[in-house]
Amino acid sequence: MCLCWSWTGRPLNKFMARARTHNLDCYFWKWGFVVAISLGIIFFGIIVVLFFMSWVNLVINHEVTLREGSQTTEWWARPPVVPMIKVYIYNVTNADEFLNNGSKPIVDELGPYVYLEKWEKKNVTFNNNGTVTFHQEKIYQFDEALSSGSEDDVVVVPNIPMLSATSQSKHAARFLRLAMASIMDILKIKPFVEVSVGQLLWGYEDPLLKLAKDVVPKEQKLPYEEFGLMYNKNGTSKDIVTVYTGADDITNYGLIDKFNGMPKLPHYTEDRCNDIKASDGSIFPPHLTKNSTIHIFDKDLCRKLPLIFEKEVLGSNDVPAYRFTPPKNVFASAEENPDNMCFCPQGPPCAPSGFFNVSLCQYDSPVLLSFPHFYLANDSYRTAVEGISPPDEEKHKFFVDVQPQMGTAMRAKARVQINLAVSQVVDIKQVATFPDIIFPIMWFEEGLDSLPEEMTALMKLATAVAPIAHTALYATLFAVGVLLLIIAIWRLLRGANRLNSLQLAPGHVGTPAKGKDVPMSNVPKY
Repeated sequence: MCLCWSWTGRPLNKFMARARTHNLDCYFWKWGFVVAISLGIIFFGIIVVLFFMSWVNLVINHEVTLREGSQTTEWWARPPVVPMIKVYIYNVTNADEFLNNGSKPIVDELGPYVYLEKWEKKNVTFNNNGTVTFHQEKIYQFDEALSSGSEDDVVVVPNIPMLSATSQSKHAARFLRLAMASIMDILKIKPFVEVSVGQLLWGYEDPLLKLAKDVVPKEQKLPYEEFGLMYNKNGTSKDIVTVYTGADDITNYGLIDKFNGMPKLPHYTEDRCNDIKASDGSIFPPHLTKNSTIHIFDKDLCRKLPLIFEKEVLGSNDVPAYRFTPPKNVFASAEENPDNMCFCPQGPPCAPSGFFNVSLCQYDSPVLLSFPHFYLANDSYRTAVEGISPPDEEKHKFFVDVQPQMGTAMRAKARVQINLAVSQVVDIKQVATFPDIIFPIMWFEEGLDSLPEEMTALMKLATAVAPIAHTALYATLFAVGVLLLIIAIWRLLRGANRLNSLQLAPGHVGTPAKGKDVPMSNVPKY
């Protein structure tokens, strides 16, 4: 039968055609598969372009979230950094001439007096609602080597307890003011006190506070018996702070949920001014942009302070960061910035532009905060006191450098000046010649300059390695995918040409001539 097939030629030609067709089918299937693979690689490259940084952000969110036992929580609770506070005191050099002759007060700026700080969060308790509660501990240690003086340096400053009391009595009954003047005469209390730097900061016994302890009703008593600008701040705070861990909502990461059990302040007329949903200044929500506004809350500020993007900077270990600083109208008067109207609960007159009234947080003492050297305030307040140089933005501006992807503060300079708004009270002879004036007491700069390398390693991955890996990965995928696609298409086109040639060649696929046998020489050898 095979011979018959061989001599007739037709069955053999069909067999050869089928073989060649089968080989071409395999050929086209193989390179068609390569086309599919190359398109898959290109598609995966597109996925990488679109979603790679989202995957990186998911990793960042997981790493920064505060969880029991995590490295991030350990750094947050016990920062491996050495913050410091630099204190500058305005020493009054002509107190007698100012009181007796009405001379312009002259001050001599002393400092810096430098204290190294150790921060630790105590009694850390994780709650079931995605928050964590703690007490903040700050230990201050004087560093004489970094300071321009000693804690024993003697300074002359306004008597804040006395001037606060006289200012508060301005609208009281006249007989009360006269009684106050007699008491101050007996106790020999004067408008200026001579104390050491250490006493001014950490506390000294004040006769007026001591008297108030015995005569003021219990519900109105001050919670301390000594006076100091940083009294009771060296140690573990009694304040209970609750912040969001970021586990439930990463946009709330590090923000305060409650302060001493309260979700907002009780001082102001509108909730937006009482709002305390802000950072304590150490960590912020990740994925910040140049359009982000971050907030810092401290009870001594008596509000949350907004900060906006200023410029890009390089932080520790050359990690890029965003510098955030308060807007220039943050302490503007209500006339200049209507948003500040609710910070004036008692109505006009409010604090002048460039100042913020914190009396509601300071037991009604007429304390005004400003930036150092009256930066952003009218220059007339600075020139009302002799001895204060013009403000320098680089030296006196408040700023925080934040790593935007992770929300970590890398460098910070919290600069604030404490002033006393003194009112003239003619019925109290001790201050009868004391004019209405905003008297500067001191200013400080608190913060840190850098982070250790162990903390910046992860930031380096997020800011440097991840974008490079992103670019390299999708470039490689596109290059490989396109190259394979070009080769596969070329081979398919080449196979198509061969198929075309086979179909046109006689004696291979076409029907043999009728009545003619195929020569034996045309039979393929297998």
